[in-house]
Amino acid sequence: MIKLDYAQIVAKIKEKAGISEAEIEQRVKQKMDQLAGLVSKDGAAHIVANECGVNVFEDVTGKVKIDKLLPGMRNVEIVGKVRAVYDIKEFSNAKGSGKVGSLLIADETGMSRVTCWHAVTDKMAGIKNDDVIKLKNAYVRDNNGRCELHLNDNSEIEINPPGETVTVTERSIEKRAEAQRKKISDLTENDTNVEIFGTVVQVFEPHFFEVCPQCGKRAKQKEGQFACDTHNAITPDHSYVTNAIIDDGNQTIRAVFFREQAEQLIMKPREEIKQYREFKEKFDEVKIALLGHMIKLSGKVTKNAMFDRLEFVARTVDMNPNPEEELAKLNKQLGNETIA
Repeated sequence: MIKLDYAQIVAKIKEKAGISEAEIEQRVKQKMDQLAGLVSKDGAAHIVANECGVNVFEDVTGKVKIDKLLPGMRNVEIVGKVRAVYDIKEFSNAKGSGKVGSLLIADETGMSRVTCWHAVTDKMAGIKNDDVIKLKNAYVRDNNGRCELHLNDNSEIEINPPGETVTVTERSIEKRAEAQRKKISDLTENDTNVEIFGTVVQVFEPHFFEVCPQCGKRAKQKEGQFACDTHNAITPDHSYVTNAIIDDGNQTIRAVFFREQAEQLIMKPREEIKQYREFKEKFDEVKIALLGHMIKLSGKVTKNAMFDRLEFVARTVDMNPNPEEELAKLNKQLGNETIA
């Protein structure tokens, strides 16, 4: 089933019906008041869309750009430039054996992970960074709020197809919707797409946990062995998460970095990071190197109920922010043309 969140529904109504966001919000509130307790905010937005003659599920198959991907889409065709190619893994479980591999692609609208299953992984051997690839008959899954493309035996990959070009900038790699720059003191629990800029003042050792090598989901220990809800008994791989304290000059916040974001923060490859599981003392060098480092993050804010505090979950990590851009944003925050 195709899933759209509230912001996506509102964006569709705004685009197709030409109604302001403020008016859409008002109509949604009125609909929720009319149907008090009987409809969610998302449901009310769907009703408003229908009343406006907007089909929010149109154009959900066929050729799309990365920023138009939605969980549940099938038979997708997409063209992107390869940003990274990861190792292919073989696996075996009670249901059989196979292979899985992944890569990152980007276009002018954003970036997405592509997961290749079984026979499709054979074509990964010929793919390298900066190749342009065309994917056909892909399907889209949600992974912690991010859309991922998946390829199975019915999918196709074309490498550097004639006539296809992709322009990618660092800006487009970070892009989903424009992240709103905020001071840490202004962050709220409802912020889902914000950007912060500050200094790393503390780094914590990575926490390692078992995951399924096929789908990446958390593995659970059952009867002396690890198992995945989807793939049953497995030999687990390990993923990791690390935390850091970011200070923007006025306030601090704990930032959470899951695997890919942790790799960007630590600036080391996955296999080297996994060594810290056995040799924790080696991570001290990383801590020292990161302290005082200026960093720009985009992501969402969550509430840690156990400690009753807000935390920042990183989605993109920029370890080398452009000083001129940051100065311009600071000027904008202060409402000045220049800083004396």
